[in-house]
Amino acid sequence: MAVYIVTGGAGFIGSHLVRHLAELGNSVRVLDNFSTGSRQNLLGLGKEVEIVEGDVRDPVAIHGAARNADYVIHLAAQISVPASVEDPITTDEINTRGTLNVLVAARDGGARRFVLASSCAVYGDSPHLPMREDDPPAPLSPYAVSKLAAEHYCQAFHQLYGLPTVALRYFNVFGPGQRADSPYAAVIPRFEEAVAAGRAPTVHGDGRQTRDFVYIDNVVEATVLACQSDRAAGRVINIGSGRETSVNELTDALSRIAGREIVASYAPPRPGDIRRSVGDISLAHDLLGYECPVSLEDGLGRTFEFFVGKTRPE
Repeated sequence: MAVYIVTGGAGFIGSHLVRHLAELGNSVRVLDNFSTGSRQNLLGLGKEVEIVEGDVRDPVAIHGAARNADYVIHLAAQISVPASVEDPITTDEINTRGTLNVLVAARDGGARRFVLASSCAVYGDSPHLPMREDDPPAPLSPYAVSKLAAEHYCQAFHQLYGLPTVALRYFNVFGPGQRADSPYAAVIPRFEEAVAAGRAPTVHGDGRQTRDFVYIDNVVEATVLACQSDRAAGRVINIGSGRETSVNELTDALSRIAGREIVASYAPPRPGDIRRSVGDISLAHDLLGYECPVSLEDGLGRTFEFFVGKTRPE
């Protein structure tokens, strides 16, 4: 039985990953400070999942949680671009220094693999589409800068200490359980919750901005593959759908799923947001065997059913 530690394991991506790892018969230790993650996300898990309340900014907590871990998957982060613009210092403390703390603990604990959840935000408004891992980074926000720094720390630890690291540049992940009640919530949960409740969704900008939306099950699969692939060690790899979708096209897709016309309202764009984004996922295919099996439409339908269920009276 392999031992996994998942930092941020009570969050949206983390809780999906923890459940999947447990279903595969692994022992999973979750480290989370529950600032944004929720214990409810981990309800119903068996004794193979241990929950440790702690913060990645605390080296003592990290070293304790990382004991005897075969695989360390580092998801804990301050993930909001607007929040990073408002408070860049805290973002750096969590995302950069926090990653360094977890890397040191993984190195000292003899982990077999360290997987970082990085972000497509490191590319900025790249003129090259689809975005490739060897494109020059151009981060536009403190959040993006912190993720790029974390990637460099991973590569340094791989070269200096022989710790096999993989940095996964997640694109725009969505799915059931994603929070829509935060002012910094991602576009799909905000849209789907509004539509399920009969409200008009709000688009920041003109709606022609594009993203590479990738369903949560695809991201979980890619993350597990990154723990196992020998060829992935020391690499940075895009994880997305490889499909560019505008926010207006997203609105049209939700109209089809909901079975009624959805008319969005428009607001000013948010600081630090990029204009266009889509990833080249050929390296993930080559190194991980990643296939992105759940399409955007199927994922949107599954997520919409989740939000419809939340709006139904008890």
